[in-house]
Amino acid sequence: MNKIKRALGKLIYVFAKHLPESYKINIGQRKIRAFCGKCLLSKCGKNVNIEKNAEFAYSVELGDNSGLGINCRISGKTLIGNNVMMGPNVSIFTKNHAFDKTDIPMNRQGMSCEKPVIIGDDVWIGANVIILPGITISNGAIIGAGAVVTKNVPEYAVVGGNPAKILKYRK
Repeated sequence: MNKIKRALGKLIYVFAKHLPESYKINIGQRKIRAFCGKCLLSKCGKNVNIEKNAEFAYSVELGDNSGLGINCRISGKTLIGNNVMMGPNVSIFTKNHAFDKTDIPMNRQGMSCEKPVIIGDDVWIGANVIILPGITISNGAIIGAGAVVTKNVPEYAVVGGNPAKILKYRK
């Protein structure tokens, strides 16, 4: 049954990902993409919003009332908590190119081991954010638009820049 469910989700998502953004005209695209999420994702909560052209690994876990932004790219195991907002063009990476050996060209060294990304509850990830492998973004954090997150983000921190730095705390 799981294989049939996943195949159905893949088939529908081929078309559903091209439907309009959820905030534009309502032709049921939010519900259709949420159905695909329930078929494809490792875990998919209630009232999720998977936006137009989102690309994601099936190992993603998406919490209740959370969303994947327009054109987002999530490459591997990523745990997304409840009530997470994600702007457009967010990229989340869980692997990187291997580059340890200097006697072998980098393009022939393959990939590093996967390091899952963890995003807590009540997090806001702005547009064009890049999150690198193994990062934890704690509850209540805000990631400013265009930030490149290279280090863990503490609870209620507001971070921005490249590399992202703590700008202030919400508390």
